[in-house]
Amino acid sequence: MTTLYVTERRSLVKRSGDTLVVHIPENEERGTPKRKVRVPLIKVTQVVIYGDATLTSPAMAALLEQKADICFCSHYGRFRGRLAPPMGKNSLIRLEQHRAHNEPGRAFALSKRFVSGKLANMRTLLLRANRKRDDSEIERAAESIRGVVQQVEELARDPGAPPPDPSDPQADTAYGSLLGLEGSGTAFYFSVFERLLKGDWRFEKRTKRPPRDPVNALLSFGYVLLTNQVASAVSVVGLDPYVGFLHSSQFGKPALALDVVEPFRPVVVDSVVLTLLNNRMLAVDDFEEKFGAWRLSDRGRRTFLTKFEERLNTEITHPTFDYKATYRRCLELEVRLVSKWLTGDIARFEPFTVR
Repeated sequence: MTTLYVTERRSLVKRSGDTLVVHIPENEERGTPKRKVRVPLIKVTQVVIYGDATLTSPAMAALLEQKADICFCSHYGRFRGRLAPPMGKNSLIRLEQHRAHNEPGRAFALSKRFVSGKLANMRTLLLRANRKRDDSEIERAAESIRGVVQQVEELARDPGAPPPDPSDPQADTAYGSLLGLEGSGTAFYFSVFERLLKGDWRFEKRTKRPPRDPVNALLSFGYVLLTNQVASAVSVVGLDPYVGFLHSSQFGKPALALDVVEPFRPVVVDSVVLTLLNNRMLAVDDFEEKFGAWRLSDRGRRTFLTKFEERLNTEITHPTFDYKATYRRCLELEVRLVSKWLTGDIARFEPFTVR
């Protein structure tokens, strides 16, 4: 099972029996003739459409029938929207999700787990990368993150405190402390991120809208792709992607998907970025700069998508279930664990962490 990325301009995806046929027009700039690519429908779990590529109605209907969603992005990878199959029929877990969201104690407990999982995996990535480098700065950053994780675990919310304002969760003392610790740990991580890079690549700080350098462009692009994967998993399990705990619930914001994706950012996206840059699979001419914003070129995007899919399909031993699963499968398992905690089937939710 995999994701079909349609990146070629003016491409058209049609259905032909049990197959999706991607009609790719001639590209005079690259000197490539028009061609067709056939993909077995049963192997596709998601389709991501870039720019002016499109699908026919029969192709969309076939994808929705097998519960595969369709994501639409701009030519440069900016997320525009999703066409998703109907939400799961188990409304009871959504009721529990809304109850937990409205109970500050439960919402805060779950938010803490997402933050601790994210920071723990950031620390693990630094320690892994530093095995051959033996860099004291990286070691200090990893130790600082460990201290922040301990502080997160010790945080507690006053049971008598009023519910936080959804529009300003930082006004709540406990949530403000949690978000402050998350920001502190993330700052330690990105302060040494450049030391993980080989060659002439530079990274001063994390910049998002817009990304101000090629490394930030890769991180932003990867995070969008990964969040789309998690949003699909949330829909498959039957939870409401727009009702979150760590991230505030706002109109059109997939808050729960943003919550669940946190522990996976370092081990999936950041790992892919380091692999591509340190192995010289991408060069400066694979990027485009316009008005200070950096984006991947068409060729660079195809290279990134290939490596991103390889990472999602990499098998590891799941830390909770102790059996082999791909990272893609681990995303869904993480959402299912959240749902089990919400319904009381498990006493404690443990975030996905690697060693």
